[in-house]
Amino acid sequence: MGKLLRAVRNVTVTAGAIGVAGVWYRKRAERLLSLRAQTVLVTGAGSGIGRLLAIGSAQRGAAHIVVWDIDEYAAQEVVQEILALGVDASYDVVDITSDESVDAAGHTVRERIGSIDFLVNNAGVVTGKAFLDQNHEDVERTFQVNALALYRVTRQFLPGMLNNRFGSVTVISSAAAFTGVARQTDYAASKWAALGFTESLRAEMRHQGHNIHTLSVHPFYVATGMFEGATSPNVLLPILEPTYVADQVFRTLEAGKHQLVLPASASIARWLNILPVPVADRCRDLFGINSTMDHFVGRDEDATA
Repeated sequence: MGKLLRAVRNVTVTAGAIGVAGVWYRKRAERLLSLRAQTVLVTGAGSGIGRLLAIGSAQRGAAHIVVWDIDEYAAQEVVQEILALGVDASYDVVDITSDESVDAAGHTVRERIGSIDFLVNNAGVVTGKAFLDQNHEDVERTFQVNALALYRVTRQFLPGMLNNRFGSVTVISSAAAFTGVARQTDYAASKWAALGFTESLRAEMRHQGHNIHTLSVHPFYVATGMFEGATSPNVLLPILEPTYVADQVFRTLEAGKHQLVLPASASIARWLNILPVPVADRCRDLFGINSTMDHFVGRDEDATA
């Protein structure tokens, strides 16, 4: 089925230059942001939310899903799951902290399947260390994966989107992009950067008249193991189930919206920033936000998405 959808997409995109069919198909995708018969690339797709987004794209009829992960075995497993659904898929072992690795993988993808229609920047890491327990390597790696990789990866595929006059860039950020959190001086700062990247990219594309969609996703802690030991401070901020988060990402993406905060109550963190600092700090104490990482253990040496 995946091969058939891919073939249909190739034919209609080619026909778009000379026929009504291709124009209709592209307009439909632009209007609905449908993943059907489109190409999708997900970073950090070997596990967690990334795995669910890769498989979910296949379930929504994508033509080809590209799995990027640093763990080859995990990437192969996800590709096999997608192929079992009858959808085309491939993987690349990529170190997104390396310019050379991303450049080589990007070239390989373009040679293998052409342009990417939906890019999902999902890969992320967290140390969960107190500020004085972090070393420079901890901070640098956090920013390399959570922030600087967004530039490396997006540069690979944005030109193709611009050439096709269609495309979507999703960034999986965090609710920590809206407020500082104890034991997250590296993580929260990198997610603020991810939000700034997405907002500025959307502004630039709009200013230049390009039809490129962006989506920033801001979940509270998700039960993937990445934030193992982190706790919910109150009923308004529950630990989220991965399948729920992935489903909400697809719903928001396909609706053409630009930001998703999960749960919706986490949006209060943004409004706290308009209060005087002492008042906002007291509110955060009342919500218990700064105690959520007290028992964090993470996954292995570093936790990765």
